[in-house]
Amino acid sequence: MTSSIPTPADTVTQGSVAFCTLCLSSYPLAATSKLHACDCVFCTSCLQQYVQLAVREGGGAPITCPAMPCLKNGILLDSEITDFAPDQVQLYQRLRFEHGVHHDPSKTWCPVLECQSVCTIKPSPEGRPMSVPCPTCCTVFCSQCRGPWQDGHTCPERQLLTSVTNPEGSVLLSSDPDAPVKQCPMCRVYIERNQGCAQMLCKSCKHTFCWYCLQNLDGDIFLRHYDKGPCRNKLGHSRASVMWNRTQVVGILVGVSVIVLVTSPLLLLASPCIMCCVCKPCQGSKKKKKKNELSQPDSTV
Repeated sequence: MTSSIPTPADTVTQGSVAFCTLCLSSYPLAATSKLHACDCVFCTSCLQQYVQLAVREGGGAPITCPAMPCLKNGILLDSEITDFAPDQVQLYQRLRFEHGVHHDPSKTWCPVLECQSVCTIKPSPEGRPMSVPCPTCCTVFCSQCRGPWQDGHTCPERQLLTSVTNPEGSVLLSSDPDAPVKQCPMCRVYIERNQGCAQMLCKSCKHTFCWYCLQNLDGDIFLRHYDKGPCRNKLGHSRASVMWNRTQVVGILVGVSVIVLVTSPLLLLASPCIMCCVCKPCQGSKKKKKKNELSQPDSTV
């Protein structure tokens, strides 16, 4: 017989009680809700907290069933999102619209900050930059670098754009390191910084980078990028707070190392027992094979 892993859709209800796999508690059926896409059952309180968190942290992505073993991986309907997070419906609709524009190669945002309309990018031969006219403010910009389009336009290599005011008074994008609006160097989503430190985390792709030079900081756990170079002492925190952060990181690494050193002798002491347990069945099987090989010639005679 083969056993299958139970899914939330297979939740056993005894009388008028159902089991929620999120909080591991039993609730009356009146306090639970079933998802239409996959028939998974959870308590209404857990679903409300899950949907509200998914709206705030999901960036407009589809909200799926919270159960890990859910085979259907059902997507919540708009009516379900309205029921579980009624105060965040407008926020989710806006984030979903922005998410669709960011992931659609034929759509882009107008670089004029006062406009921010959705513009259509025409297919270009061999991936060459094309001029994109904004239907609202009539600004013409480049489809790749998003700079003002001119005759014989060429895109600066790896230039990420920030806000700057042109002679006409409209706010376009340029490469000023101190501008308040920039693009994420990974997913090119627009990010506005009005205060705080220079270590930025993109909510769209979770990429960490320096606000001033846009350098990758994903592996810089000690923030040594701000100890030298053009970004020296531009983190936005005092030297004492930086040293305290590094001390905490070192403490965590030292703690993990101590745990490994303490447990390694125990593993060495237990290794003979483990080897014996592994080898005994092997030795028994080898003896049985030898007996069978010796008995086969006798049976044929």
